[in-house]
Amino acid sequence: MYELTVVDKVNEWRRMKSLVLDSVRSPITNRVYSMALDEFYDWYRLEPRPGFAKATVNAWRVRLDERGLGSSSIIVRMSAIRKLAVEAMDNGLLAPELAAGIQRVKSAKSIDVRMGNWLSLKQAQALLNVPDITTTKGLRARAIIAVLLGGALRRCAARRSPMGAVRADSCRRQGRRTAREHAGGVGVGRDA
Repeated sequence: MYELTVVDKVNEWRRMKSLVLDSVRSPITNRVYSMALDEFYDWYRLEPRPGFAKATVNAWRVRLDERGLGSSSIIVRMSAIRKLAVEAMDNGLLAPELAAGIQRVKSAKSIDVRMGNWLSLKQAQALLNVPDITTTKGLRARAIIAVLLGGALRRCAARRSPMGAVRADSCRRQGRRTAREHAGGVGVGRDA
């Protein structure tokens, strides 16, 4: 009764897919989930499957690995399938035991990936060498830059500021905290 045989009918598939998409607020997530569910449905229809169960979703997960997709791509696709199982269960289209089994299917391991534009080692070294270290201000500027580089200074912050000293107001405009704010020294001392 809880097999995906009803999904073979395009209208029933659209109904199940809309249950998922209607439950997601973000337009980006909506678009990505729609793509992921269409991919799953296209794969599912290629050959006879045992139904919408853990074994089917495990086979889909293996197929995603075989395609050589990155971990984040697999995670997003598996999230859409899990959401499908939850929505189908909540609407009486899937047994809770089957939905729980699908929820337990392992996704790809999340590998830490840096987002945004990061300085290369050469760029970081060049930025660190800009201040004149023969003066006290130059030594101070170099120390500040070293701390910022150690704390993952972003390229946009380095580019906007003269001599690499990141201005507090540019960080606040981007919704980030400055080193002084992290240290609890907001509004204290003099500006660089």
